[in-house]
Amino acid sequence: MSIDIRLSNEKLQHESTDFSAERPLHLVIPGDIITREAGYMRGHGTYMENDVLYASVAGCVEKVNKLICVKPLKSRYTGEVGDVVIGRIIEVGQKRWRVETHSKLDSVLHLSSVNLPGGELRKRSEEDERMMRNYLQEGDLISAEVQSVYADGSLSLHTRSLKYGKLGQGSLLQVPASLVRRRKNHFHNLPCGASVIIGNNGYIWICPTINEQSDKTGGFVTNYERVNSSTREVIARLMNCATALAENMVVIYDTTLLCAHEFSLKYEVKELIKPDIAKEIALLTKQKIHNNDY
Repeated sequence: MSIDIRLSNEKLQHESTDFSAERPLHLVIPGDIITREAGYMRGHGTYMENDVLYASVAGCVEKVNKLICVKPLKSRYTGEVGDVVIGRIIEVGQKRWRVETHSKLDSVLHLSSVNLPGGELRKRSEEDERMMRNYLQEGDLISAEVQSVYADGSLSLHTRSLKYGKLGQGSLLQVPASLVRRRKNHFHNLPCGASVIIGNNGYIWICPTINEQSDKTGGFVTNYERVNSSTREVIARLMNCATALAENMVVIYDTTLLCAHEFSLKYEVKELIKPDIAKEIALLTKQKIHNNDY
């Protein structure tokens, strides 16, 4: 089975995009007609000709009110305030950590922007600064939220909510950030037996189910438990499902992951890396999402 991820020019010339209702993100290539309707503003990745809005790059169409832009499929992550991101600590500095978040510039997590162990709310002292490497050190993975965007495009992060902080045991996957759908919630306990954090920056973290009584203290992991083989298999299956969706340009969020997992159950985990099986799962997922209008 194969999957056609592009909308043909011929089809688009006869069917203008309907933005009157919320609909799944769709892909376009340079020269594709996005819409013939008047009243829309031209954003990045688009151009206007004879009152028709065209795509100038290959990517996903995004609409904010009357502004339409095309987000390139392959580009560095451009952060927005409120985004959920996953990053890796690459440097411990003076009162701040430097974090790699797949953006054009490294992000910054200030000491004042984290919850101290125990959830204490107080002014940071010199002792806290000396203890920074005990909290987070080079190589640690964290989940965080974008607090602000500096003039040069770099991001300031925070982990003040207890749902953010250092990540424990799990698997990390990188997909194009353009394929991650923006949602109100990017933290999900999936019914298949694992938890997933889908970062807006294209990093996906899959781990054992996170209980309400988390094993974090002030956002820092304090307890590592052995992960049983059945849970590891679920994590590996979800990883391969997410990879299959990304390779076939299917938008990734909790619903598409669950659909792909459902269609993958007839195969062994190791079979999901085969291109034909990955395409089949992605196509079935795309069809189900379209038919049910998720």
